[in-house]
Amino acid sequence: MDHANYRNTVSQSINLIEARYQHFSFQRHYHLDFHIGLITQGEQKFNHNGKSHYVGQGQVVIMPPDELHDGRSTQESGYQTKVFSLDPTWFSELANCGNREQIISFRQTVIDQPVIFRQLCLLHNLLANSHLSQLAKDCLPLEGFELLVNQFGYGQTSQSQALGNQSIKKLKQFIWENIEQPIRLEQLATLCDLTPTQFQRHFKAQMGISPYAWLSRLRLEQAMKLLQEGHSATQVAHRVGFYDQAHFSKAFKSSFGITPKQIII
Repeated sequence: MDHANYRNTVSQSINLIEARYQHFSFQRHYHLDFHIGLITQGEQKFNHNGKSHYVGQGQVVIMPPDELHDGRSTQESGYQTKVFSLDPTWFSELANCGNREQIISFRQTVIDQPVIFRQLCLLHNLLANSHLSQLAKDCLPLEGFELLVNQFGYGQTSQSQALGNQSIKKLKQFIWENIEQPIRLEQLATLCDLTPTQFQRHFKAQMGISPYAWLSRLRLEQAMKLLQEGHSATQVAHRVGFYDQAHFSKAFKSSFGITPKQIII
C-alpha cells in the first residue's frame, strides 16, 4: 500500500516527508527544493544524469534542485523513506558556502555512511517532534547536517543557464509572475527572442523535458507549498493555473503519489 505524509516544521525552509511506496513510480521530474532522502527499508532504483542508481536500507540520496530523475521500487514489498525538503538558499547558507553566489553541492549522489544515516534519521525524527522547544528546533539543523556537509559537501558558483537572449532563471521568474495564467509557447519564445520551434528545441536540449512538462511541474511544486501553508485544494488549483479540479487532483497524485486533500498540515 502506497502512502506519504508531508509535514511542515517550525522553519519555512524545511519540510519533511515520510513515505512508503510499493506500486507507485515517480516519472521523470525535478524539485525546486534540495531533497535528501533516507531509505529506511527496501530498495529504490532511480535514473539521474544518465546513470542508474540503486539505493537500499541505510543509504542516503542527495538530489539537488532542478535536476531530472525518476524512482521506483525494485522489490514487490516496496521501500520506505524519510526525506528532507530544504530551501536551496537556506541550505547553502547553513553549509557556510562563503557568499551568496555559491550553492551547496555534493561529491556523491548516493552516500553509504552509517553514522551520517543515523544522524540524519535522528534529525528527521526530532524535527517532527511537536514537543521540542523552539530554540532546540532552531539549533538542530546545523548540528544534524554538519557531518554530511563537512564530509561530502562543497560550495559551487551558481551557473546561469542561457536560453536565447534570456536565462532559465529569468524564464522561471516570468512563470512565477504569471503562473495562474494560460501561458502560450509564443510568449516564452518571444521572451527569449526565438521562434516557437527554436525555443521548443533549445529548451528540450537544455532542460531535458518539454516546456509544457516543465511548466506543469512548476505549478505542482507551487501547489504543494500552498497546500502545506493551509490553503484549500480548490483555492490552490486556481492559484497555480488549473481550472479543472479533477485535472488538478489527477496531475497532483501522478506526481506525488497522494491527492491534494491528503496533505496534512
